[in-house]
Amino acid sequence: MSGPQFPLPSNEPEVSFRQGTQAAVALNEALGQRDVVEIPTVIGGKRYYSNDVVEVRAPHDTQRLLARIHRPTEAQISEAIASSKAVAKDWASLSHASRATILHRASDIIATRKRMTINAATMLGQSKTIDQAEPDSACELIDFLRFNAYNAQRVYAEQPMSVPSAVNRADWRPLEGFVYAVSPFNFTAIGGNLTTAPAIMGNTVLWKPSEKSALANYIFFEALEEAGLPPGVINFVPGDAELTTRVALSSPDLAGIHFTGSSAVFQGLWKEVASKVDTFRTIPRLVGETGGKDFVLAHPSANASEVAIALIRGAFEYQGQKCSAASRAYIPRSLWNAVRQELRDRLAQLKVGDVANPGTFMGAVISQASHQKLSRVISAAKEDAAVTVVHGGKTWSDPGYFVEPTVFEVTDPKHRLMKEEFFGPVLSVFVYEDNAWNETLELIDSTSPYALTGSIFCTDRFALHHAEKVLVNAAGNLYLNDKPTGAMIGQQPFGGGRASGTNDKAGSYLNLLRWASPRVVKETYLPPREWQFGA
Repeated sequence: MSGPQFPLPSNEPEVSFRQGTQAAVALNEALGQRDVVEIPTVIGGKRYYSNDVVEVRAPHDTQRLLARIHRPTEAQISEAIASSKAVAKDWASLSHASRATILHRASDIIATRKRMTINAATMLGQSKTIDQAEPDSACELIDFLRFNAYNAQRVYAEQPMSVPSAVNRADWRPLEGFVYAVSPFNFTAIGGNLTTAPAIMGNTVLWKPSEKSALANYIFFEALEEAGLPPGVINFVPGDAELTTRVALSSPDLAGIHFTGSSAVFQGLWKEVASKVDTFRTIPRLVGETGGKDFVLAHPSANASEVAIALIRGAFEYQGQKCSAASRAYIPRSLWNAVRQELRDRLAQLKVGDVANPGTFMGAVISQASHQKLSRVISAAKEDAAVTVVHGGKTWSDPGYFVEPTVFEVTDPKHRLMKEEFFGPVLSVFVYEDNAWNETLELIDSTSPYALTGSIFCTDRFALHHAEKVLVNAAGNLYLNDKPTGAMIGQQPFGGGRASGTNDKAGSYLNLLRWASPRVVKETYLPPREWQFGA
């Protein structure tokens, strides 16, 4: 591959926001900013403001208005697709170095000038503490940009073998059409990856962010513009989900969907694309990272305190609103009393409230709909004779959508609390007999349709090796003696199978391969001049 070689990046280090530091002062200033941001639709670099406005309010303080989203019309969504098509050839013709430079510039802008702004927007708009926002909207977002630029160069460098009689090469072309990127509310960084991973490979992108994360996502989009992203390469379309998807999937130029969200929505997209596959210019690539019902399994050899801490952090960081969050646990009877007592003692000290308060561990859940769903689940569990409340169970809606960290013990390992994803701070525990290790492994593998993350706490190496083999398809990311959350770009490429998605490993070269359509070219030095073999 010609051109400059970008070095393997390091993970962006987290900034300390301890009280009294300059960073803490700057963050508090950003959090105190009261201007209401008008978020436009951006098509071909032009901003559109409409009368179809959706308000963005802080989930932990619903009286605080943060932004207004100006949603696009159906015609404007079509215009965005046309804008992508108009710039596609010019964008594809740029060298990898030119595209990578834009991502590196954007990463430096986020790392410096916009770091406090995007962290504050993520904290306020998505109700994250700074301990959750900084690793997401700063570090992971920066890592996605830098590692995607590096990994794209790895893809381009992959070339076929040439021989003495001919030279062979692979042209790593972008897909023929636009990529529809649909990003979720829970990680600001995911929106950065869903858009720039296809873009670094030369694709143009129609970006529909979640309304709940639109403020932080728009700040990132502005950073891309400042970094020199040409107008129309990524069009920012914060539209109604159903309308935007209908227009995108009605275009013959749809070449791919890059999605993170619920399994049901992704499966619906897949079915709709399949039902009209003959209408597209090319068969669309579908890449999805979806739900999880992620497990923590403790072996009798495990340390009870280590298990309890992993459950607290894995289940309740960011209110359990991570697709990787621990939501079902399997604890041996010999450890359960110690684990249960430590959960109760430590969760009683855990603070739920305003994310701007440095002592807060958990903010609010994202919306009224989420709060109502979780309240129903918790109320039903309290009335269930097969369920025991270990801790929590309270919900309240003033000044925001709060749910106490809640732990249930179930007697039925096939209970819905062990099967269904609720996307909130609810952890269910099944206590198994110490001699039922093998049966418990089979339970974990068969109970839930998901296969995203899981963790095993065990110091018995033979038992650990056996568990890894039995659970080979139960998780795309498996953690040994660690919580099932916190994957790092470049260290643990992320994704799962079964109902959890296509397992294309965000942040790695594997994901980038999905956004390229290689052409292999053979050039023969001396073409034959006789038609007979051996002549």
